[in-house]
Amino acid sequence: MNKKKSLRPPFKLCGKEIAAGTRDFVELEVAALYDMTTISIPIEVIHGKEEGPTLFISAAIHGDEINGVEIIKRLRRHSALRSIKGTLILVPIVNVFGYNAKSRYLPDRRDLNRSFPGSVKGSLAGRMAYLFMKEVVSRCQYGIDLHTAAINRNNFPQLRADMGDEATEELVSSFGAPVVVHSRLRDGSLREAARKEGVKILLFEGGEALRFDDKTIKMGVHGCLGVLEHVGMIRRRRKKAAEANKRVFFAKGSSWIRAPKSGSYYSNKKLGEIISKGEAIAEITDPYGRVVDTVKALQEGVIVGLSSLPLVNQGDAIFHIAYFEDKEDLEDFEDNYDEDA
Repeated sequence: MNKKKSLRPPFKLCGKEIAAGTRDFVELEVAALYDMTTISIPIEVIHGKEEGPTLFISAAIHGDEINGVEIIKRLRRHSALRSIKGTLILVPIVNVFGYNAKSRYLPDRRDLNRSFPGSVKGSLAGRMAYLFMKEVVSRCQYGIDLHTAAINRNNFPQLRADMGDEATEELVSSFGAPVVVHSRLRDGSLREAARKEGVKILLFEGGEALRFDDKTIKMGVHGCLGVLEHVGMIRRRRKKAAEANKRVFFAKGSSWIRAPKSGSYYSNKKLGEIISKGEAIAEITDPYGRVVDTVKALQEGVIVGLSSLPLVNQGDAIFHIAYFEDKEDLEDFEDNYDEDA
């Protein structure tokens, strides 16, 4: 007689049990407003019938970075999640205070992504960070944190990761973002705190604050699915030939080009465009339209971030440039990710 496989134990979060083979919503209570209205972090848990890894996907740690919220909305409806192995924890809005105020920060102007791992008796930011680490991050083996550029900036879709770890490098390749920028761990960041907990984590950047960018959102959805497939949580997907042939380009470094003078700047350069060393990439003008200085590229590279605010003070960051090992990488990048591709 064949015995039926016993179901996995339920996943428990905030006093709720999510049975194997089901999905449910959970409210992680963090604090209350002045009028005693309860504020909670919305979470969806998809608990598969079969054993597998536990992975979280989070967005809006900075409350005005909303592309990630839309990525999770679309991802959760994908048919591949119907037969998931392991447990997927979706957290579309971590910084609920900032999200409702259309602000990057918490009410006390603290940056939640500089407050990890937090403290049970600390500031509001510290307590939120501690709760998120305890209830979500520490229970996972993998994580994907979704971001956009800060206000008045725009980012080309990219991954930020510490490339000193082989397993993380494999995750990066499975995500398939056009550019990977090696980024050291920053004190107080979710990435740093997760790494100390032994969680392999990626940070995806793309688009602007308080704006939806459909191309970036689609890339984020495909990237998350690629990681879920790589770690064995979903079945292998059919890939379009164009998608399968795209390469991931690893930048050897990156830096900002800053305004040499104050004024208003004009440039016809776009995200993802290749620039040459010494090339004039922007002009800075005074209120009469007279050119007061020219911004030149310091090295050959790809524009992965730029200011969307034309008014600049001397020293303001304008262009974020990723640099590659050799010219062939740049030529291949142009072939793989030209604007019409």
